[in-house]
Amino acid sequence: MKEVLDAENRHPGQFLDHEFINRHTTGFAEFKEALRKVHVGDILEQSGVTKVTIEDAARVFIESERVIVCWAMGLTQHKNAVANIQEIVNLMLMRGQLGKPGAGLCPVRGHSNVQGDRTMGIWEQPSEDFLQKLGAEFNFNPPRRHGYDTVNAIQAMHAGQAKIFFALGGNFLSATPDTEYTAEALRRCNLTAHVSTKLNRAHLITGKQALILPCIGRTEIDEQASGPQIVTTENSMAVVEAWQGRSGPASDHLLSEPAIVAGLAQAVSSTKSSLPDKTIDWDGLISNYDRIRDGIEHVVPGFESYNERVRQPGGFYLPNPIRKLEFKTSDGFAHFTVHPLPQIELQTGQFLMMTMRSHDQFNTTIYGLDDRYRGISNGRRIVFLNPEDIRLNDFHAGQIVDLISNYDGEERVARRFRIVPYNIPRRCAATYFPEANVLVPVTYFADKSHTPASKSVVINVRNGQDLQD
Repeated sequence: MKEVLDAENRHPGQFLDHEFINRHTTGFAEFKEALRKVHVGDILEQSGVTKVTIEDAARVFIESERVIVCWAMGLTQHKNAVANIQEIVNLMLMRGQLGKPGAGLCPVRGHSNVQGDRTMGIWEQPSEDFLQKLGAEFNFNPPRRHGYDTVNAIQAMHAGQAKIFFALGGNFLSATPDTEYTAEALRRCNLTAHVSTKLNRAHLITGKQALILPCIGRTEIDEQASGPQIVTTENSMAVVEAWQGRSGPASDHLLSEPAIVAGLAQAVSSTKSSLPDKTIDWDGLISNYDRIRDGIEHVVPGFESYNERVRQPGGFYLPNPIRKLEFKTSDGFAHFTVHPLPQIELQTGQFLMMTMRSHDQFNTTIYGLDDRYRGISNGRRIVFLNPEDIRLNDFHAGQIVDLISNYDGEERVARRFRIVPYNIPRRCAATYFPEANVLVPVTYFADKSHTPASKSVVINVRNGQDLQD
């Protein structure tokens, strides 16, 4: 952003989109003044990136008529994660790269339906508008008290405030931070239940009672009373598409996820007279998933003619207000935001660690021990360090070390990691997820979003033998 401003100062009117800024944004003057005060030397020191690299990247940005910025967990798993994304928005606003065909913001959300969950209201803080429409559609009064996000849920289970853990898919234990703390939280539950397509490590850490409910996978034929069913997913690009399994189920006894959920609801409503959902035809919803989608159409904006449109080739694209330069802010303008440059102070012998995935990995599922991305074979307990850091700390390539994080006076240890020299910035370390999750404190998360800060954990690296002695 400083390079863009410098270019504009040298050639006024050529690099900032003043018309866009004046018509569609607010706060630019304050943002510009704050940015002017940031020292380039601090940016270089904190980022570990050379000025030449920044200048080269800025030149590409400045000379491009259309720009798309993509990001994923590398930016969202920091304490300043929300600020990271808002700074990307600032950069794009400077040159009017929103609402322009072939340009814009592109969060890469991961596997199919990550965003779809949120669109369908799977959130601990649903809006009042959504709750009113949901209640009207299904004739009940949804609770208004906010629930727990992932971090709060772990803490609530650990404190005994949440006593039942019910998971629809996923490998909760391996995907979440602070592995030992999370394991203890699960053990303190009265019941842990998992609806799953395959076994995973989370099934082994149970509450006082435990259930594993195998279900039909998305690649399997889902046969219900009205015939084979389709399910729908929303991908990272906000496109909703239909999916129909082609393989026979692994067992005739398997139920679908919707059937399991509806079966639970039906069982509970038949025994609890206080529940107001007796008017819901659970059997009818499961016999034909189109009826579920009819309900969604009435509750969630953008799903008009849902069943018809989702059967069209390629599905359909959900509303995107920014395409029309409609900003869902209090004043209708896009806001420039001001944030201080983060200052991470490392003591002697400390490194800033990030966790990441390998080539042979999908989420927590590890298919092999090779990482073609980084030239690693037959191993995952790896810590990547800058060669100069290895030399200055009297380490050597292949050395076995223990990784230690200290946060709020509590020590966490991940044992027996092998040092691999790698071209990463000085004073940084990289390890694989989920093996190093044990080092990520459950109480260390992003401001506002509560995302665990797995990409910026301060650690020490010690000879593995030293701790054993």
